Amino acid sequence: MNTTQNSLDDQAGAAYGSTRDQPANGDATAPAPAADITQALASVHTSNFPDILRHFKSSLAVTTYQAGKLVLLRAEGDAVNTHFRTFNRPMGMAADHERLALGSYMEIAEFRNMPAVASRLHQPPKHDAVYMARRGHITGAIDIHEMAWDGDGELWFVNTLFSCLCTLDTQSSFVPRWRPSFVSHYAPEDRCHLNGLAMRDGKPRYVTCLGNSNAPGGWRENKRNGGLLIDIKDGERIICRDLSMPHSPRWYNNQLWVLESGRGALVRVDPLTGQRTDVARVPGFARGIDFLGPLAFIGLSQLRASNPFTDIPITDDNADRLSGVWAVNIDTGKTIAFLKFTGGVEEIFAVQALQGAQFPEVLSEKEYLENSYALPDEALKQVQLTPPTAQEELSE
Repeated sequence: MNTTQNSLDDQAGAAYGSTRDQPANGDATAPAPAADITQALASVHTSNFPDILRHFKSSLAVTTYQAGKLVLLRAEGDAVNTHFRTFNRPMGMAADHERLALGSYMEIAEFRNMPAVASRLHQPPKHDAVYMARRGHITGAIDIHEMAWDGDGELWFVNTLFSCLCTLDTQSSFVPRWRPSFVSHYAPEDRCHLNGLAMRDGKPRYVTCLGNSNAPGGWRENKRNGGLLIDIKDGERIICRDLSMPHSPRWYNNQLWVLESGRGALVRVDPLTGQRTDVARVPGFARGIDFLGPLAFIGLSQLRASNPFTDIPITDDNADRLSGVWAVNIDTGKTIAFLKFTGGVEEIFAVQALQGAQFPEVLSEKEYLENSYALPDEALKQVQLTPPTAQEELSE
């Protein structure tokens, strides 16, 4: 493989080392023989990947519903530490330095960053963020896809089974807030395979679906090029038609982006005219994206023969489809770095940058939750522990 120096470009500053493959530092939490874990969760990455994460003082969180894992990609020396946490079919995710929301098979789990817990995990402390389980909301099995917080902190998510955008309340499984006009009723029938959500100016603005259909599973009839990109401001306006399995719309740097998953393409879209420009092609089914500076971090999936998303352009053109995360320069379209899974991780759904968290942890284990407390600031000022000697006297 190419071993020449790769610079991020003038915007980012400096060079990041060679792009030769090297193994990632695997770190799994599920109890199993070490050799089995290493093989099933193995990956390799270009040697510049850790330096890119360090440059942006960030890590990446990646979901793979196929393998049932949330994966944290963290720079550790010359390697990327791939830290796996087990969940039931994790898919959609929203995260920042303070919070993380994760959509799984029938629940949305929410976590809050409690960095003080880091001292309990390792000495000296090496984790700069510790996302602790805070609450869970049972939605039922609704095939949760992408999610995001609005400007008021309310969580929006794509309910693919019922073909709608939703929020939460304390009484309902979910609260429908918008559905395409061509979907006549709410029904658990995945009529159009609504999947992607982009926020703009703190509000839900763009969505993607795989077909203009009002029939149960009707999107499957033209999955090769029946996809839509829709502007939902003030109702509904279809920006683009005839997309090949679009996912992951994003508004970034005052531009609209979308992944045409069926072609393995990162596409820039004029939101007014719908004109499309291919910015980059990647060697797999592209789904899940986030940005750091001039880089787009794109999730790639292999799509095995049993997957319903096969029989699309990417499966015709690229027999050697890969699974992992590709870093692409959005100005030049060039691949700068990648991490490739080589074992049992075959499909990626979400990719989320954790800015300001270089070595995070995600915890839901009882031994950490039972005596880690998060209080409002005013209450925290009034916390005062009884000295050990006084406790002994009281016990007598």
